[in-house]
Amino acid sequence: MRVFGFAGWSGSGKTTLIERLIPVLVERGHRVSLIKHAHHDFDVDQRGKDSYRHREAGAAEVLVSSAKRWALMHELRGAPEMSLADALERLSPCDLALVEGFKAAPIPKLEIHRPAVGKPPLYPDDPHIVAVASDAHVGSEQRDHHVHVARVERERVAHRELLDRGQRLEPVEPFVRSGGYPGSEV
Repeated sequence: MRVFGFAGWSGSGKTTLIERLIPVLVERGHRVSLIKHAHHDFDVDQRGKDSYRHREAGAAEVLVSSAKRWALMHELRGAPEMSLADALERLSPCDLALVEGFKAAPIPKLEIHRPAVGKPPLYPDDPHIVAVASDAHVGSEQRDHHVHVARVERERVAHRELLDRGQRLEPVEPFVRSGGYPGSEV
């Protein structure tokens, strides 16, 4: 499984880019999964539904299953938050695990930077950002030469970065292009 992250401030367009990129990757034959880190309280369940009531009653886990999907809800109840490594272990086998959030994770990342958000770029302080996608000029004070700054108007640049720079988990070391990855032609 390759792992590739997306970093950027809220409102920068991470979700929109990922949403457009996933169909391109799937169309090219890749099995794609996604891990999204939330910095706030969230709930995938609905108040009043049986599964919600079971969790509220104290169940440690509730699995809801249907003919179309299943979801496992696990209540931490004071236990530590799941690490990215733990989350990746829980995914079913896939070609590529995309990660939105987990900014501090030591995985290759594409930064999505939008100056209109009013926040500085992240790449000067994050050695794991391998490329920056922006709707404007990001600047010439790049940290070093391996950071590629591109004005992204299509998903092709992000697709190339994912497949050329995606990190393999087995073995746990950065993917080094040696003849390419099947389907990496853009």
